[in-house]
Amino acid sequence: MKLDVRAESLIEQLALWLGLAPTPLVETHIAATLARSVVAGVKLGFFECLREGSLTHTDIAARCGVDPAAAKILLDALVACGYLRLAQGRFALKPKSRNWLLRDSAQSIRDKILLQAIEWGWLAQLDDFVRTGRPIDFHTEMSAEERDLYHRSMRALAGIAGREVAWRTPVPRNASLMLDLGGSHGHYAAEICRRHPGLSAQVLDLPNAIDMAAPLLAAEAMGDRVVHVSGDVLQADLGVERYDLIFMANLAHHLDSEENQALAIRVKRALRPDGFFVIQEPVRVDRPERGGQTAALLGLYFALQSRPDVNTWSIGEMAHWQTQAGLRPRRAVRLRTAPGWFLQAAQI
Repeated sequence: MKLDVRAESLIEQLALWLGLAPTPLVETHIAATLARSVVAGVKLGFFECLREGSLTHTDIAARCGVDPAAAKILLDALVACGYLRLAQGRFALKPKSRNWLLRDSAQSIRDKILLQAIEWGWLAQLDDFVRTGRPIDFHTEMSAEERDLYHRSMRALAGIAGREVAWRTPVPRNASLMLDLGGSHGHYAAEICRRHPGLSAQVLDLPNAIDMAAPLLAAEAMGDRVVHVSGDVLQADLGVERYDLIFMANLAHHLDSEENQALAIRVKRALRPDGFFVIQEPVRVDRPERGGQTAALLGLYFALQSRPDVNTWSIGEMAHWQTQAGLRPRRAVRLRTAPGWFLQAAQI
């Protein structure tokens, strides 16, 4: 999946074909304004107040406590961008807004959209990062409220593909215990355990992450079947032949290649016979000219957050860590509900 400039008329299409359309302007000024418009609509409550039905712009402004004239301009922009519909002066939700942006939607990514307002400030430091090679230390700079929102947003993202991840993650027959490395909210572990009734899980993460994520794991209502375990993934004793499945989602891109390799060796030691090590990551293509916009941009984003020697990884690189650890990699699985993300599994 990638963002692209699409023509809305034959003249615009001709301009694109001839290279006359200022696509960088659309991909910067227009894209940035679109992004901020959606964030503003979520923060101000525009989408929530339309959950029960259509309203006029004055009704929306009154309910949200904003200026009616300015609200009308933002609402019109959200209509033009496909988030709302307008008929006879009344605004209503479109399916993608109802499915993704409402607080209690099963697919809600509302918390991640709210986090975008904070991430906007992080991205504003991108040129300084490239100039100096010094990333931002967002984990220490976030307030308690921002940290809570961060963990809620990670849980929201996990909800997009959680069920698919559960049914496409290989689990040995009669498996009884899995380990979720850096799993925070524990949603992936919970979904995998729901699919395998005899399976329990430990979710390993740092103490401060567990403090914030504990309510999210409790909301999974898995009781003692899925529990937090405090520790640093790079240092914790994983044991020997202890787990049937070790799962790691969206953590490899915070580690460099040597750290990932060393972790894979420890994982192999901790797996029981026939056990699986499954890595879930946005995958970078080997050659950027062949596409992979999402993973390439995320690689830049993760480096800005962490350090310049981390990145998104290719399937070949992840399989190499597994092979070097003495595991047998399987063919990577492309996730349908999370475009750009793959599962790279390997077995003892």
